[in-house]
Amino acid sequence: MSKKQHIAIFTTASLPWMTGTAVNPLFRAAYLAMDGSREVTLVIPWLSLKDQEVVYPNKITFSCPSNHEAYVRRWLEERTNIRLQFSITFYPGRFSIEKRSILPVGDITETIPNETADIAVLEEPEHLTWYHHGQRWKTKFRRVIGVVHTNYLEYVKRERNGHIQAFFLRYINNWVIHINCHKVIRLSGATQDLPRSIICNVHGVNPRFLEIGMAKHRQQQRGEPAFSKGAYYIGKMVWSKGYKELLQLLSKYQNELSDLQVDLFGSGEDSEQVKESAKKLNLTINIHPGRDHADPLFHNYKVFINPSTTDVVCTTTAEALAMGKLVICANHPSNDFFKQFPNCYTYNSGKEFVKLTLKALSEEPSPVSDELRGKLSWEAATERFVEVAELNWNISEAVVPSTSKPFMSLSSQELTKGVEEASAILHNTVSGIEVARRAFGAIPKTLRPDEQMCKELGLAAP
Repeated sequence: MSKKQHIAIFTTASLPWMTGTAVNPLFRAAYLAMDGSREVTLVIPWLSLKDQEVVYPNKITFSCPSNHEAYVRRWLEERTNIRLQFSITFYPGRFSIEKRSILPVGDITETIPNETADIAVLEEPEHLTWYHHGQRWKTKFRRVIGVVHTNYLEYVKRERNGHIQAFFLRYINNWVIHINCHKVIRLSGATQDLPRSIICNVHGVNPRFLEIGMAKHRQQQRGEPAFSKGAYYIGKMVWSKGYKELLQLLSKYQNELSDLQVDLFGSGEDSEQVKESAKKLNLTINIHPGRDHADPLFHNYKVFINPSTTDVVCTTTAEALAMGKLVICANHPSNDFFKQFPNCYTYNSGKEFVKLTLKALSEEPSPVSDELRGKLSWEAATERFVEVAELNWNISEAVVPSTSKPFMSLSSQELTKGVEEASAILHNTVSGIEVARRAFGAIPKTLRPDEQMCKELGLAAP
């Protein structure tokens, strides 16, 4: 009998932080394990209490990993009807205020025993390997698949000296992914081109959004009004998430859109600045704290406006389409997957934004077909992932026997492998020097977890 595949999914965030890398890998683990043919482990960051208080909303904190795991499982069980058959384990992490991200501490490959180190899925592979010091991912695991979630170059370009930073970051991302991943899945063409990569949206939406959309469809079939509210946007309230572009559009075309009122829902580091800017511009918008997009409050909105161009594939756009709403978004590679939906309107200019917004406000959304609704599901997303990640292939890396052939007679494959290994050694050396790590932006003293972190995770004392 053939052994089951062991798949370890490493990600850079966890609930209750409602970010894409917390939610999507969680659903991926659940659906990959659903048929019982694979052993799946979701590996998520564990934060100290101090970092939890900064990252997690509504003052939610956990005293131990088992409490955190129970929260994650309960959240998922409330949103799916499937039996959860995957494991959850934790790696030590620290929150970087400067990067607004959780970064791994120590060699996180050690969370998976060698005997089950079969396939690793790195959700945000560049993020997980920038400062990685320890066993090389491609040495530890038989196959390593990277899933690129974030357009880091676009974020960096918005910072001071952004274009210079983006230039160097592009090469660093290529470097660390090349030496650590066998294959890379880019969710859309909005990300940089990467070695051994393919473009495919392997994300789905929470089943609850599809249920909401089907209920709206039944209302439309009965001839009942399905949507009684106008336009809204929901997203983490930081300027880079489309708020800047939205306020600029609403301000510039205030006269043409005089009857438009937009409700914004979000919480984040730039909340106060967004509120102040909207007030100064005298815009007819209402700003509310962030909340779950599946909340009944959102069911009756008809138009979802999302001008963001920093996303790779926007989860809230997919959710809005699943709920049967009209969506107005920029004609941008991040939205290519959504263009197949009749309810998705993409604009190329400010004037076109105005035209499509007025059109959306005066029309009713088209009923979403079963075929298109299916493409938004996690079942379909998992099928796409299995196919492009080649999980069903019998992959065995041949061991090249050592030879005493002279250098000039080495094959190109052997040369390539040798250069890659030398490059990996260089990265491992540099990433093990504290001064070099800090120069490249690592959090100080993150080569190994401290004594308290080891105690909380049950690791050997440093």
